Formats: sequence, C-alpha cells, structure tokens
Amino acid sequence: MPSYEALLSAVASLAASAILLRTIANEFIPDSMKDQFFLRLQKISLCLSSQLTVVIEESDGLTANQIFQAANVYLGEKLSSSTRRVKVNKHEKEKRLQVITDKNQELVDVFRGVKLKWVLLSSSRNRKFVSNKKNNTNGMLREEIWYFELSFHKKSREMVLSSYLPYILQKAKEIKEEKKTLKLHTVDYNGTDYWGSINLDHPASFDTMAMDPKMKMALIEDLDRFTRRKEFYRRVGKAWKRGYLLYGPPGSGKSSLVATMANYLKFDVYDLDLKEVQCDSDLRRLLIGTGNRSIIVIEDIDNSLNSAEDDKVTFSGLLNFIDGLWSSCGDERIIVLTTNHKDHLDPVLLRPGRMDMHLHMSYCTFSGFRTLACNYLQIQDHPLFEEIKGLLEKVQATPAEVAGELMKSEDPDVALRGLIKCLHNRANAEMQQES
Repeated sequence: MPSYEALLSAVASLAASAILLRTIANEFIPDSMKDQFFLRLQKISLCLSSQLTVVIEESDGLTANQIFQAANVYLGEKLSSSTRRVKVNKHEKEKRLQVITDKNQELVDVFRGVKLKWVLLSSSRNRKFVSNKKNNTNGMLREEIWYFELSFHKKSREMVLSSYLPYILQKAKEIKEEKKTLKLHTVDYNGTDYWGSINLDHPASFDTMAMDPKMKMALIEDLDRFTRRKEFYRRVGKAWKRGYLLYGPPGSGKSSLVATMANYLKFDVYDLDLKEVQCDSDLRRLLIGTGNRSIIVIEDIDNSLNSAEDDKVTFSGLLNFIDGLWSSCGDERIIVLTTNHKDHLDPVLLRPGRMDMHLHMSYCTFSGFRTLACNYLQIQDHPLFEEIKGLLEKVQATPAEVAGELMKSEDPDVALRGLIKCLHNRANAEMQQES
C-alpha cells in the first residue's frame, strides 16, 4: 500500500496538472468547446482535492442574486496584470468604465489567511416558451446561465459563509458608492416613476463653500452622525431621514450647499417642483420613486406653496410627504427646504422631526470672502484684504455678488480693487437711502 505522504503528493500533482490544463485550454481550445471541457475538468478537480465549491448563480429565476452582482464588482477591483481576459462595460449615463472578469479566468483572493479561488463560468440550457397563444404552441429558447464557482478548503466553510461573503457584499457597496455618478432627478410624468435624470456635475465642496466656519463644521458633523446611525434610528423606531431648512437672501449659496451635501455624501438629488405636481397622491408616488441615499429638495418652499394652482398640493399633503407614514418607505433620505423668508413659513412645517436643522445662509462675511479669494484668485492674503474686511462689516453683499466681482479679472489687484469699488458704491447708495 502506498504511504499517506505518497498519496498526498499524487493528489497535489494531479491538482497542479488540472490548473495547468485550465491555463492551456484558455489559450488553445476553441470557445465553442471550452464550457464542456471546463465542466469535466472541474469534476475531476473536485474528486481529487479537499476543496469545497460554492456555486453563486446570477439569478434565482427572475430575481437577481446580490452576491453574484457584488462578486462581479469586488473581483473587478482584484484584477491583476496576469489576468489574460477582462470584460469592459459602460452604461449610457455613467462616466466610468466597468471592468469585470471574463469567464474561465481563475482569480485568487486571500481573506484572513485563507486562499479562495474564483472562476466565472456559464452553461446553456433550453427553455420552453409560448410561441403562439392562439394555437397554444410552444417554442424552445436557448439561454446562457452565468455563475461563479468559489473554491476553498472545506475547513473554512463556516468562515466563508458567515464572514467572507458578507464582507464582499459590504466592499462591493463601498466600491459602487466611491465610483457612483451622481444624478439630478427632476419631475417627469413620462417616466415610469415620474422622475427623469441627468448627471450631476456640480463641483461644489465644503472646501469651496463661502459660509460661516462654525456652521459648516456643525453641518458636517450632523451629516456624519446621520449616515452612521442606521441602527439607532431602527432602535428608537424612527424613519432614517433628516430635514434641513436653508434660509437667507438670494445668492447666499443655498443651492450650492445642496450640491455640496450631495457630493460629500455621494447622494443623488431629487429636485421637486411642487408646481409640477398634480395632487397629493402624485406627491406620494414621487416620494416612492425616489431612491435610498438621496436628497429631496423643494426650493423656495414659501413661493411653491402659494403658487400651487387650485390647491393641487395641500399643506397637509406636504406635511405627510415630509414626515408622514409614506416618508418611511426608504432609508437614508434627506429632505431640504429652501426659502428667502423663514418668517413666511408656518411654524408647523419647521418643527424638529420635519426640519431638524435650520441653517441661515447670510451675507458674505470676511471668512467667506477669504474662501472665495482662494477659490477664484488662488491667494491666501493680500494688502487690500483689511479694507475689504471693513467694508463687509458695513455693507450687505451676498457671496454670489462678491464672486461675480472676483471673476472679472485673473489679476488679484484688479479684481480686489473692482470689489472695493463695488462695495463703496453699495455703501454710498445705502447712506443716500437713509438720508
């Protein structure tokens, strides 16, 4: 009888030969014969090894398999220069290419010291379908079934099922969020969910926002706290949503702040114009059509309510939209209302639970001016800054007005002197009005 060591050596040699055969087959066997060859090779390999194989199919009938989709995303990040074949996709509304593994390409991953081998495979099968309903005749449709085979040592079975696969689901979610192309959705009654979308390419960020530094930091902390408290909201029995009221004069940066929040959180934006909504039931339909991890914006809320013809959208309908039962149909949603006149709004609309944080987007301060000067002129300091500081303490100018002056010249001296002249003219005009 051969020794135990000799048997192990023979098995290892045969397994190595199987891997070599797979590599050779990829190069020399025609595509039409590869599927059958690899199926037979897989059966031989399984018989000779202590490996366990988990099969992850693309779908379960009509339902997509989340683990299959996550594995595609995750393994796309694991491709190396030694990978001989890859597939590249690009969706019409996406900016980036999606690179994924092609079939019959073995990829090796290591998790907690365990070696895991992935192979994407496919097989064909015939499926019956009704070709003529009147005559009740059937036809045959040949379809391709895609699936991953994940192989590892049998002793790691529990770790793979309880830790590794959930890890892939989470990593795939992070990868998709990092590469996500943000969308700006607007009301479109021609769509299936009443929304149409375009890419949101607004470059705003908290670094470029000319707003009070303390308020900026408070908002960032509030957003961070909101996104990490899924279990908290579930435990206290509240919908995972947050409301923000942005109020202040036109040009104070309310719309830019919405874009900033979207870029910071990687949330899509749904721009809801109440004048386009037919009735309260349509408002609910629009809410259901919004996705998770999104910002729903109603700009100039006071004007939107006042100009809604024939009470198409009622005030009670709006309140239910913000915090009623229908508002609980999604996770990680932010609702933003903007207005130029906070005092025109019904206090019922502004209570905590509806508008949780009120942010006053005021006139340009000196700290806001410094941010704009850095953005537009790429300067941190200048001899004219002190004069501008004194003028901004006396004159009310919005960040948009200040930015408009700074855009008129790339020369800092010329741009700053133009701003000083504008602020002096504003100050003189205000003095004349008072007299």
